[in-house]
Amino acid sequence: MVGCPIYNVWSAKRAGEAELAQADQDRQIAVAQVHARAESAHFEAEAEVTRAQGGARANEINGKSLQGNEAYLRYVRINELEENRNAVIDVPTEGKLPILKASRLPRRPSAEPPSVQAIKLEP
Repeated sequence: MVGCPIYNVWSAKRAGEAELAQADQDRQIAVAQVHARAESAHFEAEAEVTRAQGGARANEINGKSLQGNEAYLRYVRINELEENRNAVIDVPTEGKLPILKASRLPRRPSAEPPSVQAIKLEP
């Protein structure tokens, strides 16, 4: 049993080296995973910027195509109302009376108040 203490020292040294190598490898794996997540986040951010730029460009094109095209916009709105007959239309009111753009109409010279006409919306 003369060689046992030397073997125990050598065995402990080899076990420590193996443990150190394992810890170093675990650290390298953790660093690689962090780098991979950072790179992935960078590419996802670039993709989001590209999507946003595409959406902004599409909105710009749509906006330019609709400028000065009031008749078409009115047509689209009427078609939407026809397709969705259960839509609720909010009418701005003041004192529970609808606000009308009466200032755009010419004034009547007569002193009689204008008659109120009922407007029927067919569903």
